[in-house]
Amino acid sequence: MQIMTDSPIRFPGLFGDWAFTISSKAVNIGNGIYWYGILIALGLVLAMWFCMGQRKKYGISEDALLDAVLWGIPCGVLGARLYYVIFYLDRFRDADGSFNWGKAIAIWDGGLAIYGTVIAVVILAVVMSHRGKFKLWAMMDLVVMGLLIGQCVGRWGNFMNREAFGGPTTLPWRMQLTTVTGQLVEVHPTFFYESLWNLVGLLLIVFVVSKARRFDGENTCFYFLWYGIGRFWVEGLRTDSLYLFNWTIAGQPIRVSQALSLVMIVVSLCLLVYNIKIHPHSPEELYVNQIAAKEAAQKAQEEGTEKEEQE
Repeated sequence: MQIMTDSPIRFPGLFGDWAFTISSKAVNIGNGIYWYGILIALGLVLAMWFCMGQRKKYGISEDALLDAVLWGIPCGVLGARLYYVIFYLDRFRDADGSFNWGKAIAIWDGGLAIYGTVIAVVILAVVMSHRGKFKLWAMMDLVVMGLLIGQCVGRWGNFMNREAFGGPTTLPWRMQLTTVTGQLVEVHPTFFYESLWNLVGLLLIVFVVSKARRFDGENTCFYFLWYGIGRFWVEGLRTDSLYLFNWTIAGQPIRVSQALSLVMIVVSLCLLVYNIKIHPHSPEELYVNQIAAKEAAQKAQEEGTEKEEQE
């Protein structure tokens, strides 16, 4: 189902015949500046602002967070594009079967996958933590909240692009679009489902999970569990899924995001059970408490030295 690039968007079950007609392109210069890119940038700014305000609760320094962001943004975009290209490889081949590098790097023509960003961010965090910048799981507990904010805002870029919608539905909140042939279709607004799901996940982490955090990595495990469940459900409604090459189960193609979501759900559940029930942790093991203890010891030593000098 191919939708008109700037199709009028209606929600006939909620707002009657009122139509949203703003173009997907915000500024028509060169290849254009799209609302999709603007919203992703807004999501990054909000995520950065929020994480800066939360970082002390996780023992993360301002320099460490800034380094992570400066490396994370380009790595995240690269990961999102690479993930998309790998699973839509045939779209980037010429008639003779050769790979077209020009098409592969033309991200302005669309084609980013959020799972690629998540994978790239995790790999980057592992590398940076090994360089002694921070404790991996403490940073990840902070970063996943930023990811949820970016995903929540970024999904509205899909709305502006008239993409990432679901199959036909008659539900009151159905979204009406126009195909390139002029046909009206009424579909699930899956962009909204996922945006709302991410918002609820963020609120749960901020006001529930993080308040009683028992080990570094608990926010992270909850994020992968929550996002995995939501993405598995939403992906089943979508009509533009990435598929796992030509592999099938019971004659049905395998949706990459659903397969990855299942893995995330199982692994995160196992980690939560292990760290909470089988191998519980003491508060002293939290990185933020270790940093606080180290700073207190250093301060006491400095005060002792100063007192000795005065005597």
